[in-house]
This record gives sequence, C-alpha cells and structure tokens, in this order.
Amino acid sequence: MRNTGGTSGAKLLRERLKNPAIIMAPGCYDCLSARLVEQAGFEAAFMTGFGASGSILGQPDYGLMTMNEMATVCANMNAVLNIPLLGDIDTGYGNPLNVYRTVREFERAGMAAVHLEDQVFPKRCGHMEKKAVIPMEEHVEKIRAAVEARDDMLIIARTDCRATHDLDEVVRRLEAYRDAGADIIYADALRSADEMRVVGSIPGVYKFANQVEFGKTPPLSAEEIQALGFSIVIYPVGTIFTAARAMQTMLAQLKEKRRMTEDTAQMTTFAEYNKIVGMDALVAMESSYKVDEYKSRLKQD
Repeated sequence: MRNTGGTSGAKLLRERLKNPAIIMAPGCYDCLSARLVEQAGFEAAFMTGFGASGSILGQPDYGLMTMNEMATVCANMNAVLNIPLLGDIDTGYGNPLNVYRTVREFERAGMAAVHLEDQVFPKRCGHMEKKAVIPMEEHVEKIRAAVEARDDMLIIARTDCRATHDLDEVVRRLEAYRDAGADIIYADALRSADEMRVVGSIPGVYKFANQVEFGKTPPLSAEEIQALGFSIVIYPVGTIFTAARAMQTMLAQLKEKRRMTEDTAQMTTFAEYNKIVGMDALVAMESSYKVDEYKSRLKQD
C-alpha cells in the first residue's frame, strides 16, 4: 500500500487483527478492481491469483503465473491502495530457498500478508478437482523459510489437503504450520460449517476463511464466519466473475444491435470513471505545478 501515513500495510493489519471483529477482504485482480474495493469502504483487499491469471494471461488458475508476474501485479495495486493488500504466492515457486526469495520480493512489492499453500507444483485453484499436496514436513520447511525471510509481512499458511485427506489431517497440518511460525492459518475448500468450526477452534493463531461463489465451502455471512472462530474472510472471485458477465452481456448486445447500447444503467459515466481512477487528484497536482502557465509561455514564444 502507499505509505501515506508512514505505516506499512503489514503494521496496519497487525494492529487491526487485535480487534476481534472479522476483516472482510474482497478480491481484486488489477489496479482498477483494487481501487473499487477501497472506494467501497473495505478495510483490506485480496490479490487473487485466480483473477490475476485470467486478467493477465487469459488463462485459468493452473500454476501458469510466474513469481515475477504475480509480484508485479501486487506492486501495481499497492501503488494505488491506501488499505492493506493480502495476496496469493501459490506454492512459493519452488523449494525453501525459492520461498525465501519470493517472500522478499512480495514484501518489497508492499504486501501486508501472503498465503503459501502446500499443493504440489504446478498448483491449481483450490476449488478445482484432482489436487495433490506435498508432505507436511516439506511445507513446514517452506513456512520456516517464509518466516525467516519476512521483515514485518504476515505469513498465512494454507493447506489444500481437505481434497485428499480427512479433517484430522487438516488440523494436524495447520497446527504444525502454526508451530513453524505462521501468523495465520488457512484451510481451503472446507465442506461445511462444522468443518470450519473445527479449524476455527485451533488455538494460538489467527484463522483465515475463503468464500468462493460456486465453490465447495458453504456461503455464510461474515458474522457467522466470525462466530466460527475466524479473523479474516476473503471473497476472491466475485469481482472478476461479475466483470466477466457484465462484459459478455454488453458485447453480445453490441454484436446483435451493431450500435452502442442505450441501456447504460450498468455502466459508469465518463465522469464517474475518471473519478474512480483518480483524475481529480491528477488535475489538482497539475495545477500546483503551474503547467498551464508554461504552456502559455510556449505559445507566446
């Protein structure tokens, strides 16, 4: 995030986590969606690897985004955000040495927290089928490397083993990741509120939940998720699913009618869009530098 107040996103997030009220972090996949999350009044945003892969590559979340591509997306978002940005570093892009470098790069990109998952590489979206996970002991070493690499950024340890194991294994792994130094633990694609309650009751660490439209975890309110023991809940794909459907509809109408639509109710106006992307601030900055005065002199010369 932009350091407008002299405090990093990680420090803001750490302070906010002391408040038991759950943090809601909608997904963003580019700078425009990141701005919209902040302008909607949310306290944090989540950089979704699922959305970034679709937006940047036009490809599914199938382990195709590289570390540098993901870090660049995060740095670009943090250049316009004034709220903490949490993000996805997949499997860390290799062994513990790769994880060490990855964490350094994402902290340099301004991230408040990142989650590191225990899938095999290349990974796939947590709500897809045929996932596989590495041994718990191997991921413990990755968590240790991540914790040693970070200065202040929070480390979220994620397990995807509910797809391959029972809930006891989920708890066993999360407790080991907590003991390895993770600040927050996260089990993706839990199948019921009862399973979430079990994870939410793990002591000594913050818990992180995921709400995916059309996914495996049941939809719950933020208050219900908080009551199950969680401190943060992300909504990673709602923004990109909504944007994709809205653009499909507009383009289909354009193709059919062969003219601009007269139904602009679902569009921003030209002025509204410019306000979203910060035009007012740029105009104010431009006037402070007396740009028009120098343009006038050039015309006179």
